[in-house]
Amino acid sequence: MSTRGVDGTAEGEAVTVAVIGNPNTGKSTLFSALCGVHQRVGNYPGVTVEKKTGRTAIDGRPFTLIDLPGTYSLAPRSPDEVVAVDVLLGRRDDVSRPDVILCIVDAANLDRNLYLVCQLLELGRPLVIALNMMDLAAARGMEIDVERLAERLRVAVVPLVASRREGLESLRDALRRAAAMPAPDVPDIFPQPFRAEVERLGETVAQATGRPWPLFLLQRILLDADSILEHDLSPEARSAIDAEAAAARKRLAEQGVPMPAIEAIERYEWVRRMTDGVVQQGDRGRTWSERVDGLLTHKIGGLVVFALVMLIMFQSIFRWAEPLMGVIEGLVEIARERTMAWLPEGLLQSLVADGIVAGVGNVLVFLPQIAILFFFIAVLEDCGYMARAAFLMDRVMSLAGLNGKSFIPLLSSFACAVPGIMATRVIGDRWDRLTTILVAPLMSCSARLPVYMLLAYTFIPDRGYLGGWLTLPVIVITSMYFLGIAAAFVVAWFLRRVVFRGERSALVMELPAYKWPSGRVVLLRVTERAWSFIQRAGTIILAVTILVWAAGSFPRDTAAVERARRQYAGTPQLDRQVQAAVMRGSLLGRLGSAIEPAVRPLGWDWRIGCAVLASFPAREVVISAMGVIYELGDKTDEDSPRLRERLRHVTWEENGRPVYTVPVALGLMVFFALCAQCAATLVVIRRETGKRRWAVITFVYMTALAYAGTFITYQVASWWLN
Repeated sequence: MSTRGVDGTAEGEAVTVAVIGNPNTGKSTLFSALCGVHQRVGNYPGVTVEKKTGRTAIDGRPFTLIDLPGTYSLAPRSPDEVVAVDVLLGRRDDVSRPDVILCIVDAANLDRNLYLVCQLLELGRPLVIALNMMDLAAARGMEIDVERLAERLRVAVVPLVASRREGLESLRDALRRAAAMPAPDVPDIFPQPFRAEVERLGETVAQATGRPWPLFLLQRILLDADSILEHDLSPEARSAIDAEAAAARKRLAEQGVPMPAIEAIERYEWVRRMTDGVVQQGDRGRTWSERVDGLLTHKIGGLVVFALVMLIMFQSIFRWAEPLMGVIEGLVEIARERTMAWLPEGLLQSLVADGIVAGVGNVLVFLPQIAILFFFIAVLEDCGYMARAAFLMDRVMSLAGLNGKSFIPLLSSFACAVPGIMATRVIGDRWDRLTTILVAPLMSCSARLPVYMLLAYTFIPDRGYLGGWLTLPVIVITSMYFLGIAAAFVVAWFLRRVVFRGERSALVMELPAYKWPSGRVVLLRVTERAWSFIQRAGTIILAVTILVWAAGSFPRDTAAVERARRQYAGTPQLDRQVQAAVMRGSLLGRLGSAIEPAVRPLGWDWRIGCAVLASFPAREVVISAMGVIYELGDKTDEDSPRLRERLRHVTWEENGRPVYTVPVALGLMVFFALCAQCAATLVVIRRETGKRRWAVITFVYMTALAYAGTFITYQVASWWLN
């Protein structure tokens, strides 16, 4: 028979813990340290906000942790902040109301972090404070009397260094004890006239909705004239509540209560009382972090450092990944050879060996570059440099009418546009957010990297510079990333200055302290993203590969195939001409032939057109599509990377000249840098904006931009090289 704690939670039941904190307080590091690999990522039903949950056990009792979006306060201005408040208040059907709230506090920025703590205390739930980054506070000459702070707050305060897993056992014990304790006292910080109006508003709300609302929600309605917490009310109820709230604000103003500034005034006064005598700041002088920031945030030096960081990152990706790519290529070739030995010659052998194995293998071979790219992004985020980059880029992005808040979502889009677009929820200004969403797909995501690698290392001369440390293919690939940035800048400028006119919103942010990145957090992020890529290769890419193979094999023009066999019998061109006859008569070939007049000015033949058409659901599919289109029936050069070698020998059917040249390769890279070839991205744009037209507009403008950019690149490069 189970017993129950003071709060009514059965001691044997799972305890739900909501994990919340300001951005850059080490919340993700602590969450990973507590839960380990027992984590699950999804979306909250009905919204696109990411839902991350984890499991752990403390003294044999199960605990479920919910990682809420980082926020500076509980005055929501964006969808993810609304979800955080709804979860804390138990207003979501898919998540039970938290039994305990765990707030991560940056010990080096105690005053700012306690503002959120003051709001959390008003929720009436047991609270535990994880005083993280104690090492950084000590490095800044700060001494914190943790026991006195806990006594004043009347909640458990646990000092720790999450990145080194110091203090975790004490935190676990505090969570266990909090699950059996009553909620702490709610701080009474507002003046009496304000409290009277809250009580009066509560009567109106109860009458309009048929149920009483918690104190916290009533205060938010009164403090936030544009509150979005009333999303579940009927129009009649909302109208009555808004009218009473407006009248209450007017009465408070007449009594000399400053609205809505009263919240900041009273909460920071409460914070001052809580920290008075608790924090001692020594004479530390200028810290090394501040000296480093003098360079990294400098308007010129910072940009130079940022460009060097990006260059080093991409050069390292290519250098480190090369040996691993060779191993994967060898394994794929072994699998292909064994498949051909097991299966009889014919369509089935062609499908499995040249379609599925070679097609998916041509994508998996680029997994090392993608994993290393995610590794660098995770390290830069966790060490604190990303926030500096956002601050630095605010000056640059102001020229396009945006602010530094748009930088983080755009930078995330280099890994994948989907989480990048979802990250725009932190942008408060509506037009800034929409503009960022529309230009985010122009950032060269990891799916474009395989295409860049294939074309650059196959057709761009391998010339070395700076003693061989920098090569021409790397310069070309890096330029594709900067091309996307430049295009996004121009499009954003047009949208903010012509379409979405309005004043640029200001950037307000705090630079986190530098710290060594957590190896555990970095490893988990890399593993999650790499596994996600493998799943795409095993599902979407595999499915599209089979469809491309089928579209390139049927229907068969038997007469055309026989004519090719008779005409080229005994010649080296036999296999190529038979394959061309099969492909041209197929559905894919007919589509490619239909669009060939439109793509001829780009230097493309009908086969390139086929591959590009097949890649529109997911751009990385072009690699496997090329594998199907060019390797069907090909038996040569099995000891070398097959697709690259095949591309070097593809010729125009009418004159035998090479199809792929340097101008064509450059044009194709430009096309993939600018085109919207990702169904998942378009779906997310539709979900995040709530309008189908923005997804359509994104697809149309990016496709037109890609065609124009490819045409100019091919024509100029052809003229230059000739």
